[in-house]
This record gives sequence, structure tokens and C-alpha cells, in this order.
Amino acid sequence: MQDLSKYKTPINFRGKSKFIVQLWWVIQAVFVKPSPQLMYGWRRCLLRLFGAQIGKNVIIRPSVSVTYPWKVKIGDNSWIGDDVVLYSLGEIFIGNNTVVSQKSYICTGSHDYSKIDFPIYAKKIIIEDECWLATDVYVGPGVTIGKGTVVGARSSVFKNLPKGKICIGSPAKVIKRRNIEY
Repeated sequence: MQDLSKYKTPINFRGKSKFIVQLWWVIQAVFVKPSPQLMYGWRRCLLRLFGAQIGKNVIIRPSVSVTYPWKVKIGDNSWIGDDVVLYSLGEIFIGNNTVVSQKSYICTGSHDYSKIDFPIYAKKIIIEDECWLATDVYVGPGVTIGKGTVVGARSSVFKNLPKGKICIGSPAKVIKRRNIEY
């Protein structure tokens, strides 16, 4: 079925040298994870130093895990909750005024199980403006979640979701239109 001795990570897959990758992981473990909750600016600064594009007033909790910050872009006024994983083997774009709630897992990569060498791949994830991913949402590689969409707790998103909807389940399905009161 698969022979992992044939596996090879593609050249430049990480987007930076092994040294920079390891340096980021040390910085994240030593300076990000133990930082007090209120040090949002500190965490934004460290992520920006490693190439992340982070907008104004972004809240990133200290327990957030970012694999490769240089592949992450987060718009203004967005919130990334406790224990969120941004598994950024590929690019992750999170729009303005978007909430990714605690324990959510944004996963840009996987392996092709149909090939003997089990090759790794990455596909961009786009979470547009004004979305809310409730607690413990999984988003798979290559998915786009449309503007203003809410994804219910513990849902799994494997296909694109349209804008302005409320979606729940595994796999996530549209259940109704999102109505906003102004």
C-alpha cells in the first residue's frame, strides 16, 4: 500500500530553511506560549518578525500554534482563540473581523494515500471577512469559507462553504442563512 522509505519532503516545501523553521519553533515555545494573555502586541510582533502578515488589533492567544508564520495572513480586528492550530504547510488567509474559536484546527496539508511514496501536499485555506468558526472546528486543505459564514462547534469543513450562511456538522452543511441585525 505505502512504503514510507520512499517518502521525500519536496524541496522548499517549508518555505524557509531548516534553521529558520527550528528557530521559529524555539521562539514560539520560549517567548510566545508562556507570554501573559494581555501581551497581544508581543505575539503579533514575533509573528511579523517571522514573516506573518498580521493586521491591526488582532488578538492571538498565547496557546495558539503556528507551524510556518511566513505562510499566514490575518486581517484587521480578528481573533484567534486558545489552543487553535494554524497548520500552515500551505498558505492560510484569515480575513478582517473573523473569529477562529478555541481548539479549532486549520489544516492546509495532508498526504496522497493513493501513491506508494505517500507524498505530502499543501493547499491554501481562505476564511473570508466576518466569519466565525466556533469551538473545535476542523478546516481541511484547499477550503474557502465565504464572507460572514458561521461554522458551528465541532464541525468539520472539507469543501467550500458559501457566504452568509450558518453551517454545522461533519461534514459541515448549510442549515440556514445568517441574518445580521444592525
